Amino acid sequence: MAHLFDISKFNSYKEDNRREVKRAHGGLPTALWDTYSAFANCYGGVIILGVSEYKDGSWRTTGLKRTDTEKLLKEFWNTVNNRKKVNINLLSDQDVEIYPMEEDIILVIYVPMAKREQRPVYINDDLFGGTFRRNYDGDYHCTRLQVKAMLRDQTDNTMDMVTLDRVPIEDLNYETIHGYRNRHRTLKDGHPFERLDDAQYLRSIGAAAISDEDQHLHPTAAGMLMFGDEYNIVRHFPDYFLDYREMLDPVIRWTDRLQSSSGEWSGNLFDFYFRVYNKIIKDIKVPFKILGGDRIDDTPVHQALREALANCLVNTDFYGVRGIVIRKDPDKLVLENPGYIRTGKDQMRIGGISDPRNKTLLKMFNLINIGERAGSGVPNIFNVWNDEGWTEPKIEEQFDPDRTILTLEFTPKVPATIEKSGGKKVAEKSGGKKVAEKDSGKTVTQKTLKHYEAILNSMQPGVWYKAAEFAHIVPVKESRIKVLLSNLVNTGKLDTTGNTKGKMYRKTKYPQ
Repeated sequence: MAHLFDISKFNSYKEDNRREVKRAHGGLPTALWDTYSAFANCYGGVIILGVSEYKDGSWRTTGLKRTDTEKLLKEFWNTVNNRKKVNINLLSDQDVEIYPMEEDIILVIYVPMAKREQRPVYINDDLFGGTFRRNYDGDYHCTRLQVKAMLRDQTDNTMDMVTLDRVPIEDLNYETIHGYRNRHRTLKDGHPFERLDDAQYLRSIGAAAISDEDQHLHPTAAGMLMFGDEYNIVRHFPDYFLDYREMLDPVIRWTDRLQSSSGEWSGNLFDFYFRVYNKIIKDIKVPFKILGGDRIDDTPVHQALREALANCLVNTDFYGVRGIVIRKDPDKLVLENPGYIRTGKDQMRIGGISDPRNKTLLKMFNLINIGERAGSGVPNIFNVWNDEGWTEPKIEEQFDPDRTILTLEFTPKVPATIEKSGGKKVAEKSGGKKVAEKDSGKTVTQKTLKHYEAILNSMQPGVWYKAAEFAHIVPVKESRIKVLLSNLVNTGKLDTTGNTKGKMYRKTKYPQ
């Protein structure tokens, strides 16, 4: 966590969701422990004592002296090891450092992100009243729903392994079960499970289990979610909801919509997966490829989309609110599911650790060649998008309520360099000034990239715009707007029509 604080960069820091400053005059501030809990329950962070924040966001030392440190450190370690104050101490000696700042000193406390099995980290011996999380506005109390979600995630046995002791096995949808079995048989001919009857098969894949109460076979939570009917699923998961929204025409609110509660289909995960997958791939261009005499209609993009969809389903907290929402726009796909990321956003991005929220559901998808157990699924999505030259996928994590959002854009990256008509490029510094001419392309500043993004985000698919219409979007002269639009045309993000005076622009169609 050393990257969160570097004494040489002190004057450039401001408070955010990973850094907090406190004056610490007269002893440890009471609010320090709220922040300790908040950092531990999110991504970790640093608490810096002996510093105050001015109105402009800058930091100043507050006169803490070396003679104060022994008392502060003793008070800190006594408190962090007091189970009545903090339920768990995540720190060791190397997590606390002292730095001189001219006449003063500052005390820096590095708080790591708590492991799944350690959460929730709470204070004052109050599980529901003393659990905090962090956002850019500071520390906030977690709701009972958030605390219960953390408690559910502590155990190695995931929630989908629970046996529904009072539900007869006949409550499952056998049309869906047979569809699953047929797919399994086709993909893995001769598999040992192939000869089992339905009851034995469901038990073997984790969809059913023998109850400790009556010694009879009953569905597991995973079996109900995968193979149940919606009206039975919601009896066990009241907030269960699956929603696919397709918005390809700005004039029509939904060009296509699929909801688990419609009553027109089963509403379970298996049927939802394949109905949605077939919708999201229909615009993906399939290159003509022959292997062993057979045409291959699968591409890395198809594989990445399968991984993204399965990842969304198997990591959902089905007790969470607002349900699964998958939205297809002309130029992007957005997948949202209830539940925070169990491994943390950074670990999810780099991969290497598989910690699904629903292990049995993942096993079921794996049996029909969907999903990735090795923790490489999400990194592979990023790799495919990079190979296609598309905008990097974006992972977002929201709290209250907990929610994970993956956005996959099917648009070309805004390039780091943009060709000038003369074949040269102008390198730009962060202030946006032209400082040197080079041979190919033009380096663009962060400010220019933000202008590109603002223009593209303001445009509705299929609608033509004049340059003057972007005057309220980007605060530059119309001549500069025309240059920005011309560059976006050159990079394939915009189409153009008309002559110089009547020139108009629109977003490039969904890439094929």
